[in-house]
Amino acid sequence: MISDAFIQQLKQYSDIEQIISGYVGLKKKGRYFTGLCPFHSEKSPSFFVYPQTQSFYCFGCGAGGDVITFIRRIENLEYIEAVRLLAQKCGMTVPEDSDSDDRSALRKRVLEINRETARFFHSCLMSEQGKQAYDYLIHRGRDRKTIRHFGLGYSPAGWHDLTNHLKAKGFSETEMVAANVASESKKGGVFDRFRNRVMFPIIDLRGNVVAFGGRALDDSGAKYLNTSDTPVFKKSKNLFALNFAKTSKLPGLILAEGYMDVIAIHQAGFDNAIATLGTALTEEQARLISQYTDRVILAYDSDGPGQAATKRAINIFDEVGVKVGVLSMTGAKDPDEFLQKYGRERFAMLLDGSRNAVEFELSKLRKNFDIQTADGKVGFLKEACKLFAGIRNPVEREVYITQVANELEISPQAIHAQIQSLDKRERYKENRRQKADTNIYIGNMAAAKNDLQRRSNLRYAMAEEGILYCLMKNPDFFSTISSDIGEQDFVTDINRELYHTFAQRLSSGLSIEMLDLSSVLSEQAMGRVSAILATAPSQRCDETAIRDYITILIEHRNVKTEKEVAQMDDNALGEYVKQLAAKKNRRS
Repeated sequence: MISDAFIQQLKQYSDIEQIISGYVGLKKKGRYFTGLCPFHSEKSPSFFVYPQTQSFYCFGCGAGGDVITFIRRIENLEYIEAVRLLAQKCGMTVPEDSDSDDRSALRKRVLEINRETARFFHSCLMSEQGKQAYDYLIHRGRDRKTIRHFGLGYSPAGWHDLTNHLKAKGFSETEMVAANVASESKKGGVFDRFRNRVMFPIIDLRGNVVAFGGRALDDSGAKYLNTSDTPVFKKSKNLFALNFAKTSKLPGLILAEGYMDVIAIHQAGFDNAIATLGTALTEEQARLISQYTDRVILAYDSDGPGQAATKRAINIFDEVGVKVGVLSMTGAKDPDEFLQKYGRERFAMLLDGSRNAVEFELSKLRKNFDIQTADGKVGFLKEACKLFAGIRNPVEREVYITQVANELEISPQAIHAQIQSLDKRERYKENRRQKADTNIYIGNMAAAKNDLQRRSNLRYAMAEEGILYCLMKNPDFFSTISSDIGEQDFVTDINRELYHTFAQRLSSGLSIEMLDLSSVLSEQAMGRVSAILATAPSQRCDETAIRDYITILIEHRNVKTEKEVAQMDDNALGEYVKQLAAKKNRRS
């Protein structure tokens, strides 16, 4: 067996589109890539690669799965051999069994250290020695409930407070350094990495404390200090407070710059706020966000660096198909200050009136050109038309064309002519082709074409797939689902197999991400998982949808087979007929 720690590391370095592009000619189409399927003969591309879910699926033959599944099929390899080949392509070496066990054990110990460290920091904050840090948080507007909710803490000013505490709990210096809560001194000992700081624990989607951020209370070091990459943490692939925001009932996500901004927004009642971890937004973080929403509101600082970060984030989100809104804050440099000055209601109005990416870019262009002059108008118009040519929605494009035409006091026809000179027709054709591809494939599951069991029980099968999709998107739904139904309620064999595997792993605290499933599912089952993800736009994923899916499966409990009906007496048969009639009336 290869350890989970190594698989997690392999996942970080394996971009599926890069690996598959070495075998298949891929063409980018919006949020995905397409190409000719290598597993069956075809003339029109029906093979899709989805970076946001790190999966592939062929709508022609039903082949699908993760990057390991692809390597297994294309190279005709067993699972272990495929992992070794993939690791080789990524410049990694699969550890021997003893090394693998050691890595897995270290990962477990690092998580235990982080959990104990978070408890220690929180207890320090709530004690007399943490009074300065506690007063700082209260002064910044945080209340006791919020402090407890986020598990905020204080790292004492001493050099060995935490390391001595962890030693007393049985952790070694080597383990502390690996967790990055301690640093090695030149003399060979260790000392606390975080000292005299307000501490922000960073929690992953499984509820594990994986890292820390620390805000200095004096001028002895950097204002913010964050955990470096460790066996359980890679900052370019994690987001602060996503563990809370993923279950929010509010639409979309709010992306802020820092911990305090996010905590302030949550305390104000907007529990869908998240932040990057001391770095600019990365492609990996954008892909992670795209798994939970298709709309993000950027709430970056209003200063120069904040605006530059906003523009960069817009481009990254565009690559993964996430729509962007931009907060336009006046009278405050960041969301925390805005909320303190103007309150929750004004912030809610700010969110409702957030500018989209086009409006943000237009405002930037206005600052670069003097539209009161002829040259300024021409320069502004040329750049604006480049922006408009990239707008896919024709109604939205027309709105902005009319707006700019009125602003520049020119005819909309002049702007249309300029856009045509920028190859608008070719862009339009490409959008039409992409839309046609989407319409053809959304809702179609090639793997089920010859699946008589699914076709005969389509209503129940689609409810099963809705449940499986919701579990993959938000494993927190498992407790709700498992309290009402079990695998015995699944009608189709392959979906029952998938639910059995999902339930076992979730009950044991294990992940059900694509790359984690490769070692436990057959190629056929991986194809079905990929098919469910590929047709996800046709599925709803919220508490109401979950309840609907469960209700449909519970209905099936009362469906009798022909043999069962034949064995009924008159009274039982009469009652059964009444149930069927009542059910038919409800549907009509």
